[in-house]
Amino acid sequence: MAPKSKKNEKSSVTSARATTADVKLPSWPPFKPLLPEVDLRLHELVPNQILTVSNLFSSKLCKEYVNFLSSLPMVTTPGKPKKGEAVRVNDRFQVDDAAFAERLWCETALRNLIMGVNQEGALPLSDDGLEKLWGGYVVGLNPNIRIYRYSKGQFFDQHYDDSNNVVLPGTPSVPARTTWTLLLYLTSPATGCIGGETVFYPEDDLPKKSKAAKNQTVGPVVVGLEAGMALLHRHGAECMLHEGREVIQGEKWVIRSDLCVQR
Repeated sequence: MAPKSKKNEKSSVTSARATTADVKLPSWPPFKPLLPEVDLRLHELVPNQILTVSNLFSSKLCKEYVNFLSSLPMVTTPGKPKKGEAVRVNDRFQVDDAAFAERLWCETALRNLIMGVNQEGALPLSDDGLEKLWGGYVVGLNPNIRIYRYSKGQFFDQHYDDSNNVVLPGTPSVPARTTWTLLLYLTSPATGCIGGETVFYPEDDLPKKSKAAKNQTVGPVVVGLEAGMALLHRHGAECMLHEGREVIQGEKWVIRSDLCVQR
């Protein structure tokens, strides 16, 4: 059954969190090899809600990261969630690492695609249009990096992602808030991971008396796993109800951060 209220059913981002006080910052592998930026595109699955970038990571880089991430100290989320949280069963590693967030933002094609610098691959929007889409002027990625591993039988039930206020380090530091979730998939059916699709439910978020709700039935939007693909979806007050389906076979590996705008 879908949650009836965003207010009461938002998922927590604090479960099983490891802070920099608890965990040594990882020695992340370099982002090599990467596909040429001119070959990458932002694809709009649902206007103003869901976007993807295929091949942000090459297949070779995905394999290298899965091997590296397997060595990190993962924590299994509790099977029984706290009140108001969605059921999530997976293993995770979480750390505040501003340097890695900056690398992911600047050393890959993300920054130029999102800011419209790569005009061939970006959405055809003006500067004002981009700020409206992203919820403000984008300043980078959330330094809070989360690594998810879903093994056979693990899943993330229907939920909404919260928006959070953060501070990006620098001189001076930048007060920011998160507006879009970033998920970078490292495995797929081609690597042996079956299931684990991310599914969005637009119909559950339509105003009940709106014209759209009266005249059309909007089915689920299923985003299958594709190794190296980045999935961006709006969160906070405009977040769409979604879930991570159960993994049937293999392992689903994900790098998670968030898009940050200046506040």
